[in-house]
Amino acid sequence: MDFFNLQPDEWQALTLTLRVAAAALLVTLPLAILVAYILARYRFPGHGFVNALVHLPLVLPPVVTGYVLLLTFGRKGPVGVFLDNLFGISFAFNWTGAALAASVMSFPLIVRPIRLSFEAVDPKLEDAARSLGAHRFVGFLTVTLPLALPGILGGAILGFAKAMGEFGATITFVSNIPGETRTLALALYTATQTPSGDLAAFRLTLIAVVVAFAALIASELLARRLQTRLGGGNA
Repeated sequence: MDFFNLQPDEWQALTLTLRVAAAALLVTLPLAILVAYILARYRFPGHGFVNALVHLPLVLPPVVTGYVLLLTFGRKGPVGVFLDNLFGISFAFNWTGAALAASVMSFPLIVRPIRLSFEAVDPKLEDAARSLGAHRFVGFLTVTLPLALPGILGGAILGFAKAMGEFGATITFVSNIPGETRTLALALYTATQTPSGDLAAFRLTLIAVVVAFAALIASELLARRLQTRLGGGNA
């Protein structure tokens, strides 16, 4: 059936979406773990401000976030000009810009479950590791991080799913360029704006739903396996 035959531009949008989401997750996850741990373990002047700043993309209209990215990382933006002149890195109208937008929008969704996981880990376990001679970082890697893995996994899957579905910030920051910045969400939007594009729009919708379900099911299965292993290890 023609319905199940993806067109070349639809395959292109799907593969680009997966690449953007994967790149966004790889860049964002380490920073999210660091920020979540700091927010969970330390109280400092400006703690509330940092927490609000981290979650700001959740409450701001995505278009506003995209416009701020354009002003900052665009071809005339201060950071964009600096990176382009010094390293030859350009985000504007490039798939890397789509990954950056996805990273910013997904960051709060990754940080929150990881922070809750860190808060659930008893700090006395870290103190015990240090009392046995382990460096703070070693204690974090061997004690805290393994116990927080279910939350880290959950945050990673949420962030990946959000990155796959990001629309507003992406189209504002890097436009809707076929083969370069047109992700699945943007391809779906384009199909709805095209005469006789209903079939393509419905097909892309099903693809998005299937991929999202697969990600969530995989997350649930992996989280259960991790909890089983951790429970067995603690027993």
